Amino acid sequence: MNKIEKTNDFVIRFSNVNGSGSASANNLFAKAVFRLGIPVSPKNIFPSNIQGLPTWYEVRINESGFLGRRGGIDIAVAVNGQTLLTDYQDVLPGGYFLFDSSKELPEEFQRDDVNVIGIPLTSLCNEAFSNPKLRQLLKNIIYVGALSFLLDLDFSVLTDSINMQFKKKPKLAEPNIQALEIGFSYARDHYPGMCRLSIKKSDQVGSDIMMDGNSAFALGAIYAGATVAGWYPITPSTSVIEAFERYANGYRVEEETGRKKVAIIQAEDELAAIGIVIGASWNGARSFTATSGPGISLMSELLGLAYFAEIPVVLVDVQRTGPSTGMPTRTQQSDLLACAYASHGDTKNVLLLPCDPRECFTLGADAFDLAERLQTPVIVMSDLDLGMNDHISPPMEWDDNREYDRGKVLGTEDLEQMKEKWGRYLDVDGDGICYRTLPGSHPTKGAYFTRGTSHNQYAAYTEESSEYEANMKRLLVKWETARSLVPLPKIRIRDPEHKIGLIFYGTSTHSTYEAVSRFSQKGIELNSLRVRAFPFQDEVIDFIDRHGVLFVIEQNRDGQLRSMLINECGVAPDKLQSILNIDGLPITANFITSSIRNSRFINPMESRRNQAATGDLS
Repeated sequence: MNKIEKTNDFVIRFSNVNGSGSASANNLFAKAVFRLGIPVSPKNIFPSNIQGLPTWYEVRINESGFLGRRGGIDIAVAVNGQTLLTDYQDVLPGGYFLFDSSKELPEEFQRDDVNVIGIPLTSLCNEAFSNPKLRQLLKNIIYVGALSFLLDLDFSVLTDSINMQFKKKPKLAEPNIQALEIGFSYARDHYPGMCRLSIKKSDQVGSDIMMDGNSAFALGAIYAGATVAGWYPITPSTSVIEAFERYANGYRVEEETGRKKVAIIQAEDELAAIGIVIGASWNGARSFTATSGPGISLMSELLGLAYFAEIPVVLVDVQRTGPSTGMPTRTQQSDLLACAYASHGDTKNVLLLPCDPRECFTLGADAFDLAERLQTPVIVMSDLDLGMNDHISPPMEWDDNREYDRGKVLGTEDLEQMKEKWGRYLDVDGDGICYRTLPGSHPTKGAYFTRGTSHNQYAAYTEESSEYEANMKRLLVKWETARSLVPLPKIRIRDPEHKIGLIFYGTSTHSTYEAVSRFSQKGIELNSLRVRAFPFQDEVIDFIDRHGVLFVIEQNRDGQLRSMLINECGVAPDKLQSILNIDGLPITANFITSSIRNSRFINPMESRRNQAATGDLS
């Protein structure tokens, strides 16, 4: 039988039951590979928060550093009877299928191109451990031990990791290490030479770290000086606030009293949460909230208030599918339009689009400066994959000399020296941004009434159409100013003739770059542009104008980024071809590659290159 034979370059999928304690075992495996200096990308795929339903944990191991999902499974570790047949069918020809052989496989498991590895995990665990609560947890550790032998993974890395994890409670480490040894010994005694996938120590990780995007954003908020978080729990954004509280316990505590110097307020719903943020920001605090899809619609009304009243707001949207849209909780890039034009009326909100934890940190911190500089909502667009999964990332860096940009805020001295009449919505600099004051700045000057659109330049109530029109046009001037302040796109030019370009953002990045590399190996060069912010800059428009054909790669059904490019950049719709991944799973390089290859634009190029290689080019 054929066997896939690879070193430091394969995909392994763990199939488990939600709530079975598998997360710690699977994480142990992924972190062990990382500690051996090998780039690794783990993806936790949980269709539901309901206990007992299926969950998967897919680990991409790739020494070349491709960190997106590849597509295809080289080895499956299947310990969930509900999905056993599906897991078996998903294994690539020549791949490996490890299952709990405490029960025999049913008769329909008849493939002759899969290498079956049966390890009686349940029986081994029951024989070795008497505590029923520990059995389920340690059964998972047993298969990690078996993988250590099958993949030639340094066993000491696993034991060192466990000893480190239970450093304060060493007695808890003992049964875990015993479970590792049980799995290792069984695989060694029954399957010597069976598996030709291997993991060898490398040095390709360098100084990189592993971190999830939600924690990275929370750390960025700490460094940016955020002191107020209003929130309502919703998966997958809840861990943003949990991480913020964790970091605040270490970095925002008064030494003398031990009191936290932050306020974290759980509201009764998402609308109240954004209200807390608006109130705190209006008073001068750096404040933020986190939510996901359904929360955006509930927050929309007050986001409109912040836009028209021109109050700084920072929001991180960890996008997902969800029960309210008929799908279990999975990843998606589905809130782009909802956030860009949140609220009713003519609104446009600044969006920042990170692709890895480091950008969650840097763009998350930048969001607070931008919100105060522009006096407007700034929304950081993450997603479940980026927010909740661990990713390899460059370490976080912060310039200790950096000063916060509080924008156009008038203090006591400014108000005392001002001779002209101050107007809260009076644009004196021509950039669309007005000067604001904070409560308590002066005993008699600088006060104003905050309202939405029905105000004149001096914040007085009016229903005059001309005043409304002038204010709306000024907000467009501010939008142009925002265009000059948001992060520029990342552009890579491989083909100077600009025949085909790819446009994408966020977690589509790594798989797209891998697809570009695959085409380059075939002699087809593709240019790429990674959007990092909205509004779109001239560089985006120029990239589109210079290319004959463009593919817009995103993870939603309706091509939301494509729609925004058409609307905002005046692009002919036929010029932008959509590549849309909508299965709720992180997009794969295989999907992107096949979508481009099967298009009517790439096949003629491949045909002509093949003809040229054989001398048959007429």
